[in-house]
Amino acid sequence: MKILLFGCTGQVGWELQRSLAPLGDVVALGTSGQGALCGDFLDAEGVARTVRELRPQAVVNAAAYTAVDKAESEPDRAQRINALTPGAAAAAAAELGAWFVHYSTDYVFDGSGTRPWKEDDAPDPLNVYGRTKLAGERQVAAANPRHLVLRTSWVYAARGANFAKTMLRLAREREQLKVVDDQFGAPTGADLLADVTAHALRSALAGRGQAGTYHVAAAGETNWHGYARFVLQAAQRHGDILKAGPEQVLPVPSSAYPTPARRPHNSRLDTSRLRDAFGLALPPWEQGVARMIQEILPTAAP
Repeated sequence: MKILLFGCTGQVGWELQRSLAPLGDVVALGTSGQGALCGDFLDAEGVARTVRELRPQAVVNAAAYTAVDKAESEPDRAQRINALTPGAAAAAAAELGAWFVHYSTDYVFDGSGTRPWKEDDAPDPLNVYGRTKLAGERQVAAANPRHLVLRTSWVYAARGANFAKTMLRLAREREQLKVVDDQFGAPTGADLLADVTAHALRSALAGRGQAGTYHVAAAGETNWHGYARFVLQAAQRHGDILKAGPEQVLPVPSSAYPTPARRPHNSRLDTSRLRDAFGLALPPWEQGVARMIQEILPTAAP
């Protein structure tokens, strides 16, 4: 079996190269493509042509425009990468009878309330990024009946930049940190998201999974303030020397850090549909973050 993976150099795409490998031959493309194969999502025709030329049994799209604030000033670019090209690629996959996996975000919701969002809740994005991701969901679903749209939130990985690394750097430099405490969600590892993708896709290809939209996030919840404190606690347990410890992380409202794009306050996702449909268990967010901390700390014990 052949699987075509787009966005292979990103955090999720990097992990997908590992998780998808047992399912078959993975052709992994980044923005620069590979020879005549196009992986640039600014080129919708080129990406669709690549799908047709390779004739895979499944296409997994981890390519995305994720610069949330920058999207406010680049709506057309974000729309092309997050919606138009995924729709064209999904249509090309449909011509072949191939499954199409696409990732979306909690940003399709307005972040109100405290209840975890369900897949059928009415979307109402607060910003350009959320609107383009919602448009991408809809274009993929309309273009290909064999689709899996996986919404997730607060993605991190040991590879590349992430919130935890930023907190550790600042805690080594400063004696006090101020972190937002009114935005809630579950930090979700790119490795977990990739593994869930492989399980769900395998079931779908075997005729045991249903097409549709599913929420994928680690179990439990926290806010950015609690997340930061957990990171510093874990780092200290592994011997990292910090100027600012967990007790020096002060809670502040989102209004303390105004940004071009509004952020949702409630990013909680209800994952029961995914767990029931594919027989999966999602571990608590603390487990994945603790493992990631141990990987990135040079002082961590082997």
